[in-house]
Amino acid sequence: MNFYNNLLNNKPKLLIKIDNMTIKKYSIHPSSFVSEKASIGEGTQIWHFSHIREGVKIGKNVNIGQNVYIDKDVVIGDNCKIQNNVSVYKGVTIKNNVFVGPSVVFTNDIYPVSSEWSDEKIVETLIDDEVSIGANSTIVAGITIGKMTLVGAGSVVTKNVPNNCIAYGNPAKVKSEDYRKE
Repeated sequence: MNFYNNLLNNKPKLLIKIDNMTIKKYSIHPSSFVSEKASIGEGTQIWHFSHIREGVKIGKNVNIGQNVYIDKDVVIGDNCKIQNNVSVYKGVTIKNNVFVGPSVVFTNDIYPVSSEWSDEKIVETLIDDEVSIGANSTIVAGITIGKMTLVGAGSVVTKNVPNNCIAYGNPAKVKSEDYRKE
């Protein structure tokens, strides 16, 4: 128990990394694992028990909550907030200024079979700028969520969602097409 208390009470460490003659400052909690082959933008914070795999590209000023898993080669833009217990799998691109609520899951294989897995089964998913995804939503592989869209909590998104709308439900359906103005 003492081991976990020490981890939880430790403050994130400010890391300075020289990458192609550029100095990057970001913080990673000591309980998190971040691959040396991941690219982390300046001002980003990675909290308790998170795992960031190789090839991941995270932009500037991103806040990654506790217990977040980000798979190989995922791209996350600037100024995003990824809340606790989120899983983002290979094939997902999250653009700038995106909010991902607690316990959201992104899938990457439409017809998963454990005995037949290969990277060729990965279907790409795009989350465009200024999107907000509510807690406990599932984003099924192969869709695009358009700019400035709100996905309500607990939704299962199985189809593309257009720009500037509100969508929610299981399956998620567009409920309003005039959410925000650019």
